[in-house]
Amino acid sequence: MNSQKCVPALMAGILLSAAALASAQVKIGLVAPLSGSQAMVGQDQIDGFMLAVEQLGNKLGGQTVTIFKEDDQLKPEIGIQITRKFLDKDKVDAIVGLGFSNVLMASLKPIVESGTVAIATNAGPSPIAGASCAPNVFSVAWQNDGAAEATGKYIQDKGHKSVYLMAPNYQAGKDMLAGFKRFYKGQIVDEVYTQVGQSDYSAEIAQLQASTPAAVFAFYPGGMGVNYIKQLSQAGLLGKFPNYSVFTVDGTTMPALRDAAVGTLSGAMWDAALDNPENRKFVAAFEAKYRRTPSEYAATAFDAAQLLDVAIRKVAGRTSDKKVFAAAVKASGQEFSSVRGPFRFNNNNFPIQNYYVFQVAKESGKPAVKLLGTPLPDHKDAYYTKCQLK
Repeated sequence: MNSQKCVPALMAGILLSAAALASAQVKIGLVAPLSGSQAMVGQDQIDGFMLAVEQLGNKLGGQTVTIFKEDDQLKPEIGIQITRKFLDKDKVDAIVGLGFSNVLMASLKPIVESGTVAIATNAGPSPIAGASCAPNVFSVAWQNDGAAEATGKYIQDKGHKSVYLMAPNYQAGKDMLAGFKRFYKGQIVDEVYTQVGQSDYSAEIAQLQASTPAAVFAFYPGGMGVNYIKQLSQAGLLGKFPNYSVFTVDGTTMPALRDAAVGTLSGAMWDAALDNPENRKFVAAFEAKYRRTPSEYAATAFDAAQLLDVAIRKVAGRTSDKKVFAAAVKASGQEFSSVRGPFRFNNNNFPIQNYYVFQVAKESGKPAVKLLGTPLPDHKDAYYTKCQLK
């Protein structure tokens, strides 16, 4: 064969490959609760993710991106319908968000079977962190127990002799209280589980008041948290004993709580008050665009987009090889700059990260969040040893 003819043909092939790569399009399924009492939690995830994509020139990994947004309504049966739509109709390269723990658990089987990369920005159920871990399923947020573990350790270190526990009756609620008890060794006065989406806590608050604990610890995200804290405040209990919580007093609930939140203490892996360069830029950009302070849900979704940007660039846009892409996502965990500070994936694809405790105090006449400490630095969840992944 004439070698001079081969060269133009080879060059043409290279040019065609480059053109195909340049025109490659990444598809992302973005799902969160966008209606009902937890809509604020879902909207912050959407807004955080979209802010990052906008800052990246409306691309991920240098590739044009199409984003399909869906509302799971906090219903597992809706969540699995959306998941199947993303996988079968939209042919997405990654699913991001994945709702609350009950929604994620309902969708886990088709996600794992598909091999498609899935990145949770809120849910962190213990089964997926342990024996049900999968190479294509990630949490860029937390394992559910983490913030509660940090709060339990903080309360233990503070010497509170007894604590009253409250949470909604679903996987995350059970994980939170289990995590708290893993580090708190004092007396548990009572452990109360309420309905998911409950708005009236008067009966539970009356029971709490009669129990006279040294402190109370609760997990109530979104609208549930607003109602819980406001009703505690109205009952005069916020000043009666220390009130600790996780995912209850944050960027999604502070606008509604305002002064009612003053004095509350929270365990978390992130807050707008964290002082590092990436976080300062993120908070400023989010506030400029959306005219509100971001929550941890916005922060994790922002990080998810940054993670995908690195991973997609790592595979040069070739996301169709699902195993290779999932491996790239895992490797990219320690390569992107998280707004929370130190971050990397453990063997179970859940974060190794710092957990902090914050307090809402009044500053210049307004509620402001202050960092109190880091009870669990560089923390691994309690379930990774049950995961067979390397």
